[in-house]
Amino acid sequence: MAKKIEKWKTLDTRYIIRRPWLTARVDRVQLPDGRINPEHYVLEYPDWVNVTAITAEGKFVFVRQYRHAFDGVFDELCAGVSEKGEQPVEAARRELLEETGYAGGEWTLTMTIGQNPSTCNNLTYCFLAQGVEKVGSQHLDASEDIEVVLKSEREVYDMLVADEMKQALMAAPLWRYFALKDKT
Repeated sequence: MAKKIEKWKTLDTRYIIRRPWLTARVDRVQLPDGRINPEHYVLEYPDWVNVTAITAEGKFVFVRQYRHAFDGVFDELCAGVSEKGEQPVEAARRELLEETGYAGGEWTLTMTIGQNPSTCNNLTYCFLAQGVEKVGSQHLDASEDIEVVLKSEREVYDMLVADEMKQALMAAPLWRYFALKDKT
């Protein structure tokens, strides 16, 4: 007989830090069998979006930027935060336009994933935008320094195979794209 997994009961919550880009709390929780875990840490983030954007010519629109925590420059999908009250697809369209100057095309939600449901409470909405076009220039935030890079499908696949994509929330929808390609 399979064991029934039940929800934990939160007995107390205390915030450690509340900043615009980092909110962390510690919960005291009770497991279904009565055991108490006095320190279960949770990072609270707003929901995120990312976009696998492909031009009408079949080029993937990537952004190249420095990532301080990994101390390196990486090619990534366009991504960002879904602002309070903003629908994920609206956030994704806004981020693509702001970071790359690309817009339009046909949009599909391909997956909704979490970075680590054990300790993080947000979701990432992953979109495929096919047939995007360059319609303007970048409109970057003060802390952004982004180069737009167009890649062929082969270059993207080779990047994944070579383990060059370090952002798991971006690798997942790209792998999904290739897994489902020509099957739909």
